[in-house]
Amino acid sequence: MNRLNKQIIAFLILSSIASLGFGQNTKIVYPNFLKEAGYKQKEIDQKLAKVYFDLFEGPNKIYFEVEDSMAYVSDLKNNDARTEGLSYGMMVAVQLDKKEVFDKIWRWSKKYIQHQDGPRKGYFAWSINPKTMKKNSQGSASDGELFYVTSLLFAANKWGNSTGINYYQEARNILDAMWAKDGTGNIYHIFNIKNKQISFVPEGDGYNWTDPSYHVPAFLEAWAMYANDGHEQFYKDCADTSRVFLQRACNPVTGLNYDYTEFSGTPRTTRWAPPAFRYDSWRVPMNIAMDYIWFGKDKEWQKKYAQNIQDFMRSRGINNFEDQFNPEGTLPEFILQAGGYKKLRHSIGLVATIATTEMIFNKNKKFDFVNELMGQKLEPYADGYFDPYYDGLMYLFSLMHLSGKYQLIKPQI
Repeated sequence: MNRLNKQIIAFLILSSIASLGFGQNTKIVYPNFLKEAGYKQKEIDQKLAKVYFDLFEGPNKIYFEVEDSMAYVSDLKNNDARTEGLSYGMMVAVQLDKKEVFDKIWRWSKKYIQHQDGPRKGYFAWSINPKTMKKNSQGSASDGELFYVTSLLFAANKWGNSTGINYYQEARNILDAMWAKDGTGNIYHIFNIKNKQISFVPEGDGYNWTDPSYHVPAFLEAWAMYANDGHEQFYKDCADTSRVFLQRACNPVTGLNYDYTEFSGTPRTTRWAPPAFRYDSWRVPMNIAMDYIWFGKDKEWQKKYAQNIQDFMRSRGINNFEDQFNPEGTLPEFILQAGGYKKLRHSIGLVATIATTEMIFNKNKKFDFVNELMGQKLEPYADGYFDPYYDGLMYLFSLMHLSGKYQLIKPQI
């Protein structure tokens, strides 16, 4: 066989493999960074179990079962249940193989906050009072739908669709509803079609700007792989656009970003606070770390980003860096309150997400941000402020990432 024929055969074999889905990212390695940092596996398992218990079972839990077959996750400090936390709870459950918890949250979400008719059909009311069942808003927050779809696709891959809930069909129902939105009733697709970026909200003017923490390119890659709805290229394009957007949105020196921005990455002023790095922004480091581990398509910039944001936080004091900043690194004049408290603090939620950047860049293998995280406890601050919801979920997600337990869930073979 001559050299040309060998090359042709090799090309055909590789093409066949790629067409079967065994090409890029066939096997993702999920390192246990906590173990690399020197923690024993038993200690890591105990830490994860304790945080999960605190959030889902303990005296300060945020997860509440109702009517035998349903449950919700509550933002206790705001006295509501919101699509952010509900879909986060489902992601925790599918990652940690808590099928009953997953199913109960989904049933509650579908019954009480998913619109079943009208222009918003398929979307979710982003906030509801779980005691009175009165919706605080009929509208959607785009990150809720993002996490619902992704967690449902992962559930379909993990548990199949014949155990009581057809997870894939439920994901498709949301996706198909998105693609049916054409502006009727001022309701749009979750993603701005022209800009290929996730919108802040899929209605009105909120369709025309964004929230950097909603940009999770790894999830869009998963949609391209598993949604099978004919829009695979659009999802891939959105993932790539998000990577470019994050480069624009994150300060090139500090790594910090505004909570809300135009699609260009420039700040967007809202009615509730001047633009700054605040609570939503905490999620950005973790989202970038996830994309680095899962797909690694923007490694050079992601490494520089991780180094920049670590250097900045280290300059503020690794044991006491604040939780709100102007992106250039100064402290903001306006402090956005949380739970009735208007104060800068060394928040466990931000400590957690910054620690995940050591999955990307780890200066001298010291794991100093990981060690700072592992020394944290989910308990009230000295002034009484306590947020097991947002601080707690960022804490749990970050521990899952760092221990290799937050994964791109592929179909079971």
